Amino acid sequence: MTRATALPGTLFLLLTVAPVGMRAQQIPQRDRDAAQKLIAAALADHHAYDRLAYMVDTFGPRLSGSVALERTIDWILEEMKADGLDDVQVDSTMVPHWVRGPESLEMLAPRERKLPMLGLGGSIGTPPGGIRAEVLVVSSFDDLTAHAAQAKGRIVLFDVPFTNYGETVRYRTQGAGAAAKVGAVASLIRTVGPQSMQNPHTGVMYYEDGVPKIPHAAITVEDARMIHRMQDRGQRVELLLHMDAETLPDAPSRNAMAEITGSEHPEEVVVLGGHIDSWDVGQGAMDDGGGVVAAWEAVRLMKKLGLRPRRTVRVVAWVNEENGGAGGRQYAQDHADERHVLAIESDGGVFKPEGFGFTGSDQAMAVVREVAKLLQSVGSGTITKGGGGSDIEPLMQTGVPGMGLNVEDERYFWYHHSDADTMDKLDPDDVARCVATMAVMAYVIADLPDPLPR
Repeated sequence: MTRATALPGTLFLLLTVAPVGMRAQQIPQRDRDAAQKLIAAALADHHAYDRLAYMVDTFGPRLSGSVALERTIDWILEEMKADGLDDVQVDSTMVPHWVRGPESLEMLAPRERKLPMLGLGGSIGTPPGGIRAEVLVVSSFDDLTAHAAQAKGRIVLFDVPFTNYGETVRYRTQGAGAAAKVGAVASLIRTVGPQSMQNPHTGVMYYEDGVPKIPHAAITVEDARMIHRMQDRGQRVELLLHMDAETLPDAPSRNAMAEITGSEHPEEVVVLGGHIDSWDVGQGAMDDGGGVVAAWEAVRLMKKLGLRPRRTVRVVAWVNEENGGAGGRQYAQDHADERHVLAIESDGGVFKPEGFGFTGSDQAMAVVREVAKLLQSVGSGTITKGGGGSDIEPLMQTGVPGMGLNVEDERYFWYHHSDADTMDKLDPDDVARCVATMAVMAYVIADLPDPLPR
């Protein structure tokens, strides 16, 4: 008992009660009241939805290295200052600068047809006249190995059905290297998603050291299946692929951020946000403009309501998540001397929120689950084990607890990284619920008498 009684009162209660769950009355009444105010304010209007719509309609897609991205960041910084937020600042960093250029894909045999396609981020281009070759369709890496003798001089098409993102995305990231090793002149993938309406999806790909670089692109689910059927019937399929893609020298960019400075422990930080870069198609509304604006709105509402928690709450629009992760790494480096209590990321679309996935100690999980009870009226009070995000991963690797916003995501991969990631896919009320969910979690954790235990 000597050791336990030396602990601060609230932390002692958290640690001793944690195995059976935190009692509801341990959330201070002032935080309960603040949570209700934040929820009411978030659901009162569609400010976040309208701000997001303005951003994506005005600036469009925001690939790292692009003028559109930098103009968007300029606008965010101006708007954060207009909101009256504290310490509006940037982390400067260098980002990759890949440019798509003109591109096309045509089927020449057994009939002529233009095929929708998107080059994959980081791919090289084709020679000026393009690449004309017969297609070899395979269903997996093992299938490619089994037909390696047939791949030389051909365009390999990976027609791999979507199971889950982590499994299927390997064909996007690693497909070019696998095809090049067996002598293919180019590689294509069936778009990484459960379905498409003739809308291919892009995304980052990588080359292997010591392996020839070949062009790598995505085609639609419909066309991949059609070409596969043709091959199964014994028909010869010939394609002409043209890509002017190139990688330019790294370009300067920035994370944009602002905060509510803590009233008692400003050196302790709850950080939340999303990534402001997107692919160069669609509008990047769902991935991840919505995550940025929802987190931003959560902090704006704290300011509007006059709520200043004990600890600092900081919103960050991280840069370069899609094809490099430079923003997340730079943030962790530039803010390494600060004590981060919790990191929250929204990068799964701002659809109807369900709660959070959380990575941290059992004691911290007990606290987070108690806070989440304040979100039951929004329908987002479920906390599952395991969560985070690419941008906060560098922080989490240093021991900072992390969480990712969980939403109803069955539609996410319909639109992901495609021309279909546009504003109309989002519902204003769902966006508002995401704002409420992030605001309550960030504020209450930042305002508890003791920091979230590690």
